[in-house]
Amino acid sequence: MIFVFKDLPAIDLEKLNDMAKEAGAEILTIYNLPPEKMELTLKDDQSPLTIADSLSNDIIVKGLTSLTPHIPIISEEGKNIPYGTRKNWEFFWCVDPLDGTKEFIKHNGEFTVNIALIYKDTPVLGVIYVPVAGELYYGGANIGSWKETKNGIKTQLHVDTSSTNWTAVGSRSHASPEETAVLSQYPVTETISAGSSLKFCLIVEGKAHIYYRHGPTMEWDTAAGQAIATFSGATMTAPNGDPFLYNKVSLLNSGFLCKVK
Repeated sequence: MIFVFKDLPAIDLEKLNDMAKEAGAEILTIYNLPPEKMELTLKDDQSPLTIADSLSNDIIVKGLTSLTPHIPIISEEGKNIPYGTRKNWEFFWCVDPLDGTKEFIKHNGEFTVNIALIYKDTPVLGVIYVPVAGELYYGGANIGSWKETKNGIKTQLHVDTSSTNWTAVGSRSHASPEETAVLSQYPVTETISAGSSLKFCLIVEGKAHIYYRHGPTMEWDTAAGQAIATFSGATMTAPNGDPFLYNKVSLLNSGFLCKVK
């Protein structure tokens, strides 16, 4: 499948998906090591970093540079690009090579590889790969949203708009008391938890209907999930309904609300 958007040269989506899978396979080589060999360090903000983050990042950055040499890249592991440099970018890649490092360390399998293409301030293509499950989610303008199983079976995804009893999905590691007030405005009858960008995947598969996040995230945490959710029929906005935008002066996100329409 070839992805084409406005004046952007065609992007080979199969190569992009294979890149996410290759990064995921490299992550699993570290994930399956004994805990004492995981080489855990801390970043400046005290968030955890493993060698798996770096190895995955190297694969993705090398792959994107080869696939689309004309498109710049923002990655969690190479994020210090001044706003003055990036403010006029038309397209850029936004990458989280290992989303859910805390879940990776907990060894619960709820971590992902996230790759998104941003047009100015809006995600137009997203890929999420779940290494432990071998499942791939992707979606974009003009192609809709899809899931590919580890056996290669592809299914187009649409959010569940028919249910009158909603399931809310929240963070495995970042639960917030503010969720109660927001979710009380919707017909939520059940709440489940998931790590990383898997929360977006649950919405696009129709297994959940709403995801509210009060605390901060970074642009690479949400971009791929927003693209896939949007093109499966969901909406993602700031809590007050304003558009949820990217390539800001600060790459730090405020709160957001992703839900079925």
